[in-house]
Amino acid sequence: MYLNREEENGKGSVSLSVFLVSLAFTVCAVWLVALCGVCGWCQRKLGKRNKPGVEAAGTPDSARGRGEKKAIKASGNRPSNSPKGQPPDDTDRRTDGHSSVSDLANSLTSEMLMLSPGSEEDDHEGPISEKLGRIQFSVGYSFQDSTLTVKILKGQDLPAKDFSGTSDPFVKIYLLPDKKHKLETKVKRKNLNPHWNETFLFEGFPYEKVVQRTLYLQVLDYDRFSRNDPIGEVSLPLNKVDLGHMPTFWKDLKPCSDGSGSRGDLLLSLCYNPTANTITVSIIKARNLKAMDIGGTSDPYVKVWLMHKDKRVEKKKTVVMKRCLNPVFNESFPFDVPAHVLRETTIIITVMDKDRLSRNDVIGKIYLSWKSGPAEVKHWKDMMGHPRTAVAQWHALKA
Repeated sequence: MYLNREEENGKGSVSLSVFLVSLAFTVCAVWLVALCGVCGWCQRKLGKRNKPGVEAAGTPDSARGRGEKKAIKASGNRPSNSPKGQPPDDTDRRTDGHSSVSDLANSLTSEMLMLSPGSEEDDHEGPISEKLGRIQFSVGYSFQDSTLTVKILKGQDLPAKDFSGTSDPFVKIYLLPDKKHKLETKVKRKNLNPHWNETFLFEGFPYEKVVQRTLYLQVLDYDRFSRNDPIGEVSLPLNKVDLGHMPTFWKDLKPCSDGSGSRGDLLLSLCYNPTANTITVSIIKARNLKAMDIGGTSDPYVKVWLMHKDKRVEKKKTVVMKRCLNPVFNESFPFDVPAHVLRETTIIITVMDKDRLSRNDVIGKIYLSWKSGPAEVKHWKDMMGHPRTAVAQWHALKA
């Protein structure tokens, strides 16, 4: 009897040891399979365009655009490979294991994205869209006098078009399709939130013709020495308006359709060296430039002006690229800019079309300073926040 108990105890110890070894082997096998599956899944996902989902927290501004495009979505549709002998009732446990490992993979992927702010995919990012402000106006019709009344009330949050950080806005008023006869408001000097409060009358205008017209408002920045710069436009078909009650509208301004919104984009970088008191402007390349020649092409080059307040300090320019709408320049120009004049400094970049027989044409401009438009201000702040580092950004050319 005593021997039988010892024999049973020995058998029990052996069974327990075998069970523990089997359990440890099974756990290791489960984790190995899970890790292999996740690694393969990550490789497949990183090789393709990732779906939007979880955004990496704390992604820098320079990588935020890519983070949104590349953010990895935690997925539960991975293959459920289980080792042989795994009990069917452990499915939930395996799913939890896959979720925790995928979370780890997601965090690692996010860190990888954060560590590559200067990757080649920056070249595919477009310029930041600029808000053009909005305009308030009212329109109505007097059936008794056959008169259409348009009131231009005010503008709000207009962008700065001058290198001094402000604009001189006024409004042109058309009744499309007729663009020969136009009315204009007064110019409001150095004002990004102008109040016009002006009334315009179109007298002797039959109602039958009024409802066939479209009210077109174009907001421009007055320039004394050159062509006025378009800020934005608003169109309102009058057949969709209850003209008998003089309704008032707030409308967001849209890019002007006169070609100013399709002048192309320019990729450039800025590098500020506080030790040497220099700003280096690198003109990298342009894309989709507006064709200025009869043959449907252009001969572009770039002028870079350093401005201090309203005075021109220094000018540099690139070589001319013949018959090219997507030129690559890769030219750098250093400018001496002492720290105490940084807030009063503006860099004006002008893309020109070279013409041998007549005056060179302006394709588009960019004003870079701490008080320009949103895209320009972002680039300026990124330059100041990353000294001795070339910070590149696409910019839409403006009229």
